Amino acid sequence: MADIVLNEVSKSYGAVSVLEKVSMHIKSGEFIVFLGPSGCGKSTLLRMIAGLEAVNEGEIHIGDRRVDQLPPNQRGVAMVFQNYALYPHMTVRANMSFGLQNIGTDKAEITRRVEDAARMLEIVPLLERRPAQLSGGQRQRVAIGRAIVREPEAFLLDEPLSNLDAGLRVRTRVELAQLHNRIKATMIFVTHDQTEAMTLASRIVVMNNRRIEQIGTPMEVYSRPASRFVAAFVGSPSMNFLAVTGIADKGGKAAVSAGGSVIDTGIAFGALPGAEGLTLGVRPDALRVAADGSGSLAGTIDIVERLGDRTLVHVRLGDGALVVAEDAGNSALEPGMDVSLRADGAATHIFGADGRAYHAN
Repeated sequence: MADIVLNEVSKSYGAVSVLEKVSMHIKSGEFIVFLGPSGCGKSTLLRMIAGLEAVNEGEIHIGDRRVDQLPPNQRGVAMVFQNYALYPHMTVRANMSFGLQNIGTDKAEITRRVEDAARMLEIVPLLERRPAQLSGGQRQRVAIGRAIVREPEAFLLDEPLSNLDAGLRVRTRVELAQLHNRIKATMIFVTHDQTEAMTLASRIVVMNNRRIEQIGTPMEVYSRPASRFVAAFVGSPSMNFLAVTGIADKGGKAAVSAGGSVIDTGIAFGALPGAEGLTLGVRPDALRVAADGSGSLAGTIDIVERLGDRTLVHVRLGDGALVVAEDAGNSALEPGMDVSLRADGAATHIFGADGRAYHAN
């Protein structure tokens, strides 16, 4: 295991910039997730760490070595691809041992590593099968096993769950978390799925438009997003955004006019950059239906989503804005009903015209 340090790494293809001065420090043993929309540069960044893409500017260090000028096989990393990349004519055992054979590893050592990895991944009964005889989840385990036998300093996983069906994705996600807990290896996982990021990561690297928007633990990213982009991208359903039409100082805290009402926030009035171009943000779990009608926002229900443990209520406010609020799982609300919504001021956010976020202290 080793730390991975990126120092102002940039990548371009001719005049097209793909990554611009990306820097981060990944600690040994962390499970890091690169999260972002398609085209943000997350897979390219992973491939640059692996040595599959050249670095135009900056440096990459793994442990005490600078590796950005080294070929992939000398970097001490193992990559798991989205499409598994298994040899169809080889058995599982042969697929897992092939890379070790190529570098001249002793046969007894190859057998030990392959069998240890197979036991860890619970694929011992599959060792003599070929990929065509395996399910998607089993193939994914073999691809991970092929990486494990190399005993790398870091594992690099490029959207490894995207080819699996929904149920299998959940099970394999749990298996990956359990695997990380067992082997304590540094893992970097690329995904556009924020649920995968929230459930797997030690820290999330949120990327957008060639740059890093925020690095933090899942709950830091969820509860204190650095920008409006992060607030919108992380969380399902997405954060509600309401244009701020007025702002006042109420005991040192900002009281904002938005959604046709005045909402008290826990955000310091003096920290805000003026009153122009502000947006109020509040997540659905911080916007609750007030059964007694005492909420600060009022509107009419458009849609009700019953999810069992909670109910999501889509409400059209008086000014025409649409927000999503939460109610109890056994909610009796129906479309067309008028409701009152109560916002948790301590969980509100304000975003400046530049997208920067301001939070309650």
